[in-house]
Amino acid sequence: MEGFFLLIALALGGSTLASSVKIVNEKNEYLVERLGSYNKRLEPGLRFVVPVFDKVVYRETTREKVLDVPPQSCITKDNVSINVDAVVYWRLMDLYKAYYKVENLRDAIVNLVLTQIRSEMGKLELDQTFTARSEINEILLRELDLATDPWGVKVTRVELRDIVPSRAVQDSMELQMAAERKKRAAILTSEGERDSAVNSAQGKAEARVLEAEAAKKAAILDAEAQARQEVLKAEATARAMDIVTNKLQGDPKAREALQFLLAQNYLEMGKTIGSSDSSKVMFMDPRSMISTLEGVRSAIGDPLESQDGTHSPTSTAPSELEKIDRHAADPDFGESLSVQRQRRNF
Repeated sequence: MEGFFLLIALALGGSTLASSVKIVNEKNEYLVERLGSYNKRLEPGLRFVVPVFDKVVYRETTREKVLDVPPQSCITKDNVSINVDAVVYWRLMDLYKAYYKVENLRDAIVNLVLTQIRSEMGKLELDQTFTARSEINEILLRELDLATDPWGVKVTRVELRDIVPSRAVQDSMELQMAAERKKRAAILTSEGERDSAVNSAQGKAEARVLEAEAAKKAAILDAEAQARQEVLKAEATARAMDIVTNKLQGDPKAREALQFLLAQNYLEMGKTIGSSDSSKVMFMDPRSMISTLEGVRSAIGDPLESQDGTHSPTSTAPSELEKIDRHAADPDFGESLSVQRQRRNF
């Protein structure tokens, strides 16, 4: 009988001894109460407590946790209903505050996040909620971190996950986006047409400028060519006159030949005028022709007279110019020439 009680005592003693040993895992902490009041906090490792008197009341990890906030209906500043959900990353910094300062810490954080989301969404219009998401996240992080600090909680990150307007609002937004796209397409089309017209006008203007410059250069080159041609003609005439002068000085009969050529050119001039396509009536007096020839001959100098005023002894036969004078003095010659001119005009 005594052995039985000894065994019971040993069993109770062993269980009691075993309950006094606590192994705390890494990144975990325990809160211990003694006779109903806070006693100490057990950190990771092998720890001992007083059996019967000490009791572990709270076990929690100090690692970062993720809190999934369910969708929440919110009203924006422009009275649009939207559903918003979020993700909150947080970590316990003080296990004593988390247990004794608030009851049910997780629910408290969820309700606080929903309240802050509603408050921030009510300050913004619908369009701003989509464009200012990063600013909203920063505001929620700052506000939640301050609100949860008395609970021994550190909020490290807040992210708005989805912002979903009502179906009617979505339809209106789609119509608005379609109108905006049509507007942008029309603007781009008009800008393209404008740029095309401007480029075309610039191209035409540049082409005209190039044509004008080309015409200017061509005119300058043409004028230079004409001037050069006139210079060459003048040089040729001067050289011809030098040759004629040398011939006249060296050969006494050259003057008579020159008079004959001048008279022949005079007659050819009348023929050229009569053969042109324009309508004309040309009256030629044979007596005026004789006077003209005499004037030319006097300008050049009578080869039949010598320097002392006497006829040259070598000029015994009538010159060719005198033959032309006698032929032109014939009335029949003048009449026939006038008739030929009139017939040609008709």
